[in-house]
Amino acid sequence: ILINFAFEPGVSLLSAEFGASAQIRYTISEEVKEGTIVGNIAKDLGLDKTTLKNRGYRIVTGSTEPLFQVNQNDGILYVKRNIDREEVCERSSSCLINLKTVLENPLEIHYVMVEILDVNDHSPSFPEKEKRLEISESALPGARFQLQAARDPDVGQNSIQQYKLSHNEHFRLEVKDRGEDRKVPFLVLQKQLDRETAAVHRFLLTAIDGGKPVKSGTIEILVDVLDVNDNSPVFTKELFSVTLRENVPVGTTVIQVNATDLDQGANGQILYSFGNEVDQKIMDLFSVDPDTGEIQVTGLVDFEESKSYEIDIQASDKGSVPLTADKSVLITVVDVNDNAPEIEVTSFSSSIAEDSRIGTTVALISVSDLDSGINGRVICTIREDVPFTLSASLQDNLYAVVTKSHLDREKKTEYDITIVAKDTGDISLSSERTISVVVSDINDNSPEFSLSPYTFYVSENNAPGASVFSVKASDRDESDNALISYHILRGASEDNTLTSFLSINTENGNIMALKSFDFETLKTFQFQVVATDSGTPSLSSNVTVNVFILDQNDNAPVILYPVNANGSAEGVEEIPRNVNAGHLVTKVRAYDPDIGYNGWLLFSLQEVSDHSLFGLERYTGQIRTLRSFTETDEAEHKLVILVKDNGNVSLSATATVIVKAVEPKEAFAAADVKSAANHVEEDNVTFYLIITLGSVSSLIIVLIIMQCSKPTDYSSKYLQDTHYDGTLCHSIQYRSGDKRYMLVGPRMSIGSTIVPGSNANTLVLPDRRQTSGEVRNKFTVNSFSSFNAWRKIQQFINGQVTPMILKCGFSSLGVSVMIKNASTAFRHGPSLTGCYLLALASSFVRSGLERKTPSSYNF
Repeated sequence: ILINFAFEPGVSLLSAEFGASAQIRYTISEEVKEGTIVGNIAKDLGLDKTTLKNRGYRIVTGSTEPLFQVNQNDGILYVKRNIDREEVCERSSSCLINLKTVLENPLEIHYVMVEILDVNDHSPSFPEKEKRLEISESALPGARFQLQAARDPDVGQNSIQQYKLSHNEHFRLEVKDRGEDRKVPFLVLQKQLDRETAAVHRFLLTAIDGGKPVKSGTIEILVDVLDVNDNSPVFTKELFSVTLRENVPVGTTVIQVNATDLDQGANGQILYSFGNEVDQKIMDLFSVDPDTGEIQVTGLVDFEESKSYEIDIQASDKGSVPLTADKSVLITVVDVNDNAPEIEVTSFSSSIAEDSRIGTTVALISVSDLDSGINGRVICTIREDVPFTLSASLQDNLYAVVTKSHLDREKKTEYDITIVAKDTGDISLSSERTISVVVSDINDNSPEFSLSPYTFYVSENNAPGASVFSVKASDRDESDNALISYHILRGASEDNTLTSFLSINTENGNIMALKSFDFETLKTFQFQVVATDSGTPSLSSNVTVNVFILDQNDNAPVILYPVNANGSAEGVEEIPRNVNAGHLVTKVRAYDPDIGYNGWLLFSLQEVSDHSLFGLERYTGQIRTLRSFTETDEAEHKLVILVKDNGNVSLSATATVIVKAVEPKEAFAAADVKSAANHVEEDNVTFYLIITLGSVSSLIIVLIIMQCSKPTDYSSKYLQDTHYDGTLCHSIQYRSGDKRYMLVGPRMSIGSTIVPGSNANTLVLPDRRQTSGEVRNKFTVNSFSSFNAWRKIQQFINGQVTPMILKCGFSSLGVSVMIKNASTAFRHGPSLTGCYLLALASSFVRSGLERKTPSSYNF
């Protein structure tokens, strides 16, 4: 019989050959030390020890490392490495190893058998340290459950001989012998199991061998008692109750109910739900988590709707036949201040007369709050500062809105009354209600004119029937109480007589002139306009209207000299031929009834036979020789003088002067005749001056009366300033190179500039519309009626080094006299008024005159 033993790493493969060929057998125990002598092969086989080495005596083995080795010197067989019987022969009852030895020269083969004896070097062992069994608590006593057998590599008596079970009242041990050293243990149930009493049973199973000394091995047996659904859920509390604030957010957890089940697994898993009799309204407000038992808010919990909720909660397990339990949950809702007061207007009058008495009721309101306690207690106020207040009534939460002060529609026509209702909760809530009250009008305001008095300026020669000005009145009332009509207050006075030429539109206050005004006839007048409303009773008011007529250039200059017998402006002047340059031939005199620039006259030569012989001073009208006569000059020369005013559309007149150059003797004779004629002419001039002075005196009286009667200043940019004597102040600025001239006296225009000409300092008047920003120094001669005034002027003139021009006449008289010294000024003084001086502005120094701002000198 050939047995092959396979050797893997750590396991040798030996070959043993059994049969008659075996020559010798040895026995040795396992686990002996290396080098242990097994036997003397050479001796036992009768081999010559001296030839063993030479003949290569050896053991023939496979590729694995041999367990034995033979000594070639003496033929002794010994253990080469450790021998583990369980490794070499596993669980075989006998372990035999055949060795094959070889001798060469000649070849000899000898077989040796070695038996390995077992020793108790292994303890019984279980594949696992712990074995878990699952046994239903419903298993009956006597039930058998096979356990896992232990293993012991040893054989024979050294293998497992018995099993023992630790003490346990529910189980006992049975062992079944299967032969070949195989014993199988069984666990037998001998008492009913109850998982709720003991869910797990623990005990030890011990395997014992028969070696000496005895060895054993243990395993822990765990018996898990499998549950059956034999227990119903039980709630942890007899009563679940909780308080919940109203208006809590959705998802808020109210309470968590809890139930337990002694069963295990699905039998002990509990599901929570509403009971069968729960109202749908409660199910809309709350939900229950089936796994946790949490009751959560899913709707709006309102104390005002329900103060408490009782909910039936059911707990059921997950057994195949579920067992259930029920419990009630009481939820008490706590009121919070979540309702703002409500305001209701029960009675309301949207309009109230402005003359209503204090305490007049305009509205009745009632307030309410759905909350309870202090959360439902309401306080009402009016927020804005309005002439209304709340008056509480005997009935709770009922108020009247009444007036607390007098009303005035003209100050405010409508009131928005905001009523605030506020509860007394910890976090108070409030609401508002606004009512609008219109204050109705009564006729308690008279019409008011936009100005008082009115001052108008009307140009003369206006178109009859056209609107010249208008008045405007307003009434703070409304509707018919503010509907205004106008009429002119007429009477028997002179001014009221003039108003007969005026007509007023009763609806809009436009005033029309029924005739044209003439400045030279009427310069100012005054009347009153009455504005009356349409209320019942009606109210009215008056206003004074001052009208000033503005002059227009509607009068052409009038030639006073020369004038011949038939009234035409022609004259003859004779002068000696031996006169020198600068000789005064004659002076053209003219006047213009207009004022200002319209009456400011300028003289110019329109036609002259010899321009080199005669010259005309622009402002004085004086004709002077420019050179001496020569023999070639003609004896008679015709000069046509153009006199024109400075209106926008200037008017003019012409005068013709025939100048005859005669011998000196003839000139003297003619001079006597002319002197007599001049007396007549001067008388005519005096007559005109008297007429002019009379007109001016009348104007002064009218102005004084108006000045005394007017309540306010009627000054205007369209009128010139007036002095107490009625003269009009007028100043014109003159320029000559770097020098400035100032014309002072009755003012006829403003801002005029006169620039000296090139010939004999003749002054030329430029465009009067030109503006100048220069400071003007002026002095005013208010009156030349006294010699004391003339003395002051004489002192002033004597202190100057430049020529002075004295101009006299009230705007309508353009008489200019060149004054060279004070005596001349004095000589002309007593007979003239309203005269003014023209001098260099730089000469107004050290004059001893009274100085007033701005640079005004009064005599």
